[in-house]
Order: sequence, then C-alpha cells, then structure tokens
Amino acid sequence: MTDQANTDQTSDDQTSDAPADAVSTGADPAVVGPYLARVLDEPAWEQSSVSLISGGKSNLTYEVASPAGSIVLRRPPLAAVLPTAHDMGREFRVQSALQDTPVPVAKVLHLCTDTEVLGAPFYLMDKIDGHVLRTELPPGLADGPAERTAMADALVDVLVAIHAVPTTGALEGYGPPEGYLARQLRRWTRQWEASREVELPALDALAADLSAGAPEQRETTLVHGDYRLDNTMIDRQDPSRILAVLDWELSTLGDPLADIGLLGVYWSGGSSKATNPLVQTVTGLPGFPSRGQVFESYAERSGRDVSVLPWYLAFGYFKLAVISAGIAARARAGGMVGEGFDTAGAAVPVLVDSGREALASGSVD
Repeated sequence: MTDQANTDQTSDDQTSDAPADAVSTGADPAVVGPYLARVLDEPAWEQSSVSLISGGKSNLTYEVASPAGSIVLRRPPLAAVLPTAHDMGREFRVQSALQDTPVPVAKVLHLCTDTEVLGAPFYLMDKIDGHVLRTELPPGLADGPAERTAMADALVDVLVAIHAVPTTGALEGYGPPEGYLARQLRRWTRQWEASREVELPALDALAADLSAGAPEQRETTLVHGDYRLDNTMIDRQDPSRILAVLDWELSTLGDPLADIGLLGVYWSGGSSKATNPLVQTVTGLPGFPSRGQVFESYAERSGRDVSVLPWYLAFGYFKLAVISAGIAARARAGGMVGEGFDTAGAAVPVLVDSGREALASGSVD
C-alpha cells in the first residue's frame, strides 16, 4: 500500500465521485487543459475534464479526459507530505526504464517539475483499460479455482520479472547496492516518528526486534516496494494477463524478498491472519491459493531460498503499519481527497500485532 496504499491507474469503473472543488484543488482543469495542450502539442486538450480515481491513499491519481482522448495524471498529496516520499521523478524514471522489458507498465508521457503549475511535480501516463481488483471480482471474471490460481501465477511471474530487470543502464544508481534492510528500517522508523500522534510501544518494540534480527541481504534487484494484486491492472477478458504494474512510488534497488514478504501481508487466501480491513482483498475468496502456496510458487519460479520469509513478512506488517499511520495523519490534515481513509488509524495496532506474531512464530501461515 503505498503510502499507496496505493493509488492506481484508471479503468472505466474506477472513477470517484469526489466533490468537484476537491478535484480542482489538486488538478484544476482550467490549468491542466492548457498545459496539456502545450506539452502534448494538441489543442483538443484545452477542453479537459478531471476526475479523481478511487483507491489512492498516498499520491493522488486523476483521469484527464478530452476530445483528444484520456490520460492519467499523478501528483503528491495536498498536505502532510513526509520527507523522502512522493517523488514523482523517481516514479517517472522507473516506468520509463521498464518500457521495453517483460514488466508491463503504462507508457509515461511527460514529467513536470515546475511546482508553479499545480503546486507540486506531477507526471502523465497512458490510460490502461482493465480491472483493478480489490474487494470484488467482476461478474464472469475468474469464477473458478483454475482461473484464480492462474491470476496468482501471473502475479508471481510478473514479480519474478521485476526482480530480473537489469540494474544497469537506465536504473544505474537508482538505489545504493547494499544495506537495503538497514536503510528501510531507518526510513520507516523515521516516518513513524514523523506521523506519530499517539504513543504505541508495541510498534516501537516491533521496529527494535526487526533491527535486531535482520537477515543478511543476499542480492540486490529492482524492488517495487508495494507489490500486490490491486497495484496491477488485469485484462478484462483474461484474468491471467496483467496489463500493467502500478504505483511505483516506493521502488528502489534492494532485497527482492521484501517484495514477496509484503505481498504476503496483502494476500488473504487461506490465511487466518487477514483480519485487517486494509488487507481484505478478493484473494480471500474460495479458490485462491494460500499465502504459503504463493510463497512456494515464487521460490520455485525465482530459484530463491525463502526460508527467512517470516522476518520479511513481519517487516511488511511494520511498513504497512507506518504507512497507515501516515495516511491517517494526512487525512486529518486535509491532505487527501476521496473516501476510504477512516480505517487507517485503527489498522495500525492490528498490523503491529500481526508483525510481532510472525516474528515470534517464525511462520508465514
């Protein structure tokens, strides 16, 4: 959940009915239209409308529609922006680097770093027509266990592809080659301090336990940082086909097992631990493979040793707890538009308890 939990790309059934003034605050059509007409060299963009896309709990994502077509605009939240977060340039860079790789991403069109335009940097990308799957499956899509297993397999295959992307060339220097886990623990501990509105000793204890028991990083790959089913867009006709991976705001070079551990936090299939509203997804429906089966599939397809995954699972719970605290803080500060932010604060202690249990039990089930 990037701090996304996650924002996502658009599909024709993903548009929010947020108040028009809220949309204008982040992406005023009177500003966006003329700007797009100029940078995209198409006068028809002058007549643009802007709609907030539902689901985003960190960066804000809008659909911009005009007689010239529809594209997606992505920008930081409106208030309470945490240090080092919401870097539009990094998102634009990684998606540009992935354009001609096996990793499916939306084509990026333009990066604006001039904060005079919308008050913050933003970028533009193609609109992808597909499903973002959260709490429900569309009628007729992945009705049976075979199709649901195929969807899980596709999700694993794309993650394996992300971890196989060369970290040279366009991604050279995208992150330090070593020390990822230590940096992540420091980063998310600092984010917690920046978002802290109440004392939560259990979260502090989880951070300390994770630091004390951190495994050795065995390799460095591109990591997405918030990889889960609803940060992908699924083909409307073929649930085993992922059209695009979305929400790259937390991506860097680091430990690939961090991605699969966080995917486990969001994977509800067969898991008695999926008690938090923030992680209840369609993967809890009958016929989806269990969390353990997803982990086994990743191990087989990637060739990686996943015996230390309980630590990475616990780290995923810690990271999501801190993200949830940040979402709650920004919502109270009026930095988010749309709905669905009221559960974030209540989710924090539940996530912390799950993380401590994963560490204590050494189990992923």
